[in-house]
Amino acid sequence: MNQANHTALIVIDVQNEMLDEANPVYNSAEVIRNLRSLLSKARSEGVPVIYVQHEEGPGGSLVPGSEAWEIYAEIGPEGGELIVPKTTPDAFHGTVLHEALRARGIKHVVLTGMQTEICVDTTCRRAFSLGYGVTLVTDAHSTWSLGELSAEQIIAHHNRALRWFAKMQDAKDVSF
Repeated sequence: MNQANHTALIVIDVQNEMLDEANPVYNSAEVIRNLRSLLSKARSEGVPVIYVQHEEGPGGSLVPGSEAWEIYAEIGPEGGELIVPKTTPDAFHGTVLHEALRARGIKHVVLTGMQTEICVDTTCRRAFSLGYGVTLVTDAHSTWSLGELSAEQIIAHHNRALRWFAKMQDAKDVSF
């Protein structure tokens, strides 16, 4: 079996709120281009694509059914691709993600999405701790600036720090 039979592409929290024209995440146009390319490649090779969708309760901005909560249409799921709802930064905690990956025989995950320092970081570390091989696509995750740290600094820092948990690759270099 080739690696593609054991690999899944995971798209974390790429929801309308993160790409709102009034306040999009850093470098959003490039991130979406890279995600579209990865999705096309994964789908053409039969690699499972799994979306993770954050949801909050009343008063939050990501309330299920709201426009902000919806997965960004340009990179949305096709033909029965799994959507895993979550309520914490960890895409595995209290969700079906681990069971869904195991049921598909997945041993390696390629991670993309939003927010670098929260959900992407936490999910990357947890996937590693659960024994998955992990690739973090360095130019297919993003965030906003936070206080004195620019989004670019946050992303660069996490791309360095998460090397202990994941193989780092640019989107153009990812092979399934």
